[in-house]
Order: sequence, then structure tokens, then C-alpha cells
Amino acid sequence: MHRTPLNPPLVLVAHGTRHPAGPRVVERIAAAAADRLATSVRAAYVDVIGPSVGEVLREIDGPAVVLPAFLAAGYHVRADLPEQLGAERRRVLVTAPLGPAPELAAAMRDRLAEAGWRPGRSVLFSAAGSADPRARADARRAADLLGGLLRQRLGPSYLTTAHPRTAEVAATTAPEFLAPYLLAPGAFHRELAALPGVAARPIGDHPRLVDLVVHRYGDAVGGGVSAHRGRVVRAELMSGPSTR
Repeated sequence: MHRTPLNPPLVLVAHGTRHPAGPRVVERIAAAAADRLATSVRAAYVDVIGPSVGEVLREIDGPAVVLPAFLAAGYHVRADLPEQLGAERRRVLVTAPLGPAPELAAAMRDRLAEAGWRPGRSVLFSAAGSADPRARADARRAADLLGGLLRQRLGPSYLTTAHPRTAEVAATTAPEFLAPYLLAPGAFHRELAALPGVAARPIGDHPRLVDLVVHRYGDAVGGGVSAHRGRVVRAELMSGPSTR
């Protein structure tokens, strides 16, 4: 195998939504990451809207890094994405999904503070929900991470599919604030905002999330990225037949 020194392009793969704010958030994350990584960053979607993963990868000449922009490793990460990669899989590096991660907990804490939360005030953690037990385990870990920062015990609730449901928990506990474990605005956040309590904004293009994207990319290409200085050390990516 010969090695080609390069900073491969990054493809951020999100779920997709018809809510116009959703794609705008993903594009802002892509633009911020591109500024930090000194490489091109493209957005793709596994459902609802395009471009698809395959469409974006076919426009890239050579290897690429694919980052699942999901907050838990559910069905879309474990099944949809590998299926959509198809024959393109041989030339991509697929990173771990975004969550759970300490950077996301820090971003959620900041969103709560923006909404008026202060220490001692009650919070309900709310995730989208999944039938995949591994995704629910990721949500529990994310709730633990946020609870550690807020100095209160948090467990996850879910807007759909899984239990306990956020609406039911909110009705019985009357939380003062709702912490959405959501990447972007859309139907789930509208549902959350209609419940008792003050709903914080989704994580969105928070700087700590951009830090996390940079870290995931660096891990994929061999740790060649400093998230705090925006510096890229060119990575050695395996490709092609051996010339040695």
C-alpha cells in the first residue's frame, strides 16, 4: 500500500428534515468546521431531503471522512449509513457519531443558561427517542454528563418511541427547564416548546459542537488536528495498490 498525504474532505451526515432551520444549522456547522480544518466540509442526509451520502461522495475525487452527525448510535448510524455508503465504503473513513460526548453536555449547559437556567433550578433532559437499546444507552450517558455539569441527577426522557415520554414526565414533575438533546430545530423541538417549563434551544452550531467535529475528524485521520488552534497536521491516509 502506498500512502497519500492529504487532508481528506469531510462529509457531515445528518438525518434530514423539511423544517428549513434544520439544514441551515447543518450548513453552519459545516462552514465552521471547514474554517478550522483547512479542508472542504459537505453536508449530506440519510432521509427526507438531499443530497444523499452517495451523491456527495460521488462528487469527491478520492478519499473522504464521513462523520455521522447523530447524537446517539441508533438505526441510522448502524444500518442506514452503511447501506447508503455501499461501494463508496472502500474509500471513506467513518468516524464515531457526535454523541454522547462531554462537549455536547457543555453546549447544552450553555443553552440552558441562555434560557435563564441557574444552579438549583430543575431540568428535564429530553431526547428524540429510539427503539435501539444502544441508542437509549447513549442517551442515558448524555443525561449523566449533563447532570454532572448541572450538579443534579438527570435521567433521559423521550419525545417518541421510547419511555419514559417527555410529556408524561413533564406533567408529573413540572420541570422549570427542558434540555433538548437535539441537534437542530424541527418538529421535535416544537413539541418540546409546547410543554410546561422553559425549553432551551437545540445544540445547533455551538462552538463546543464544532470542537467535537474537529476532534472526530482528527481521530479518524490519526489525531492530526488541534481543536483549539485550528491547526491541521496533514494525515497519512492509506489508498491504492502498493508501490513499495
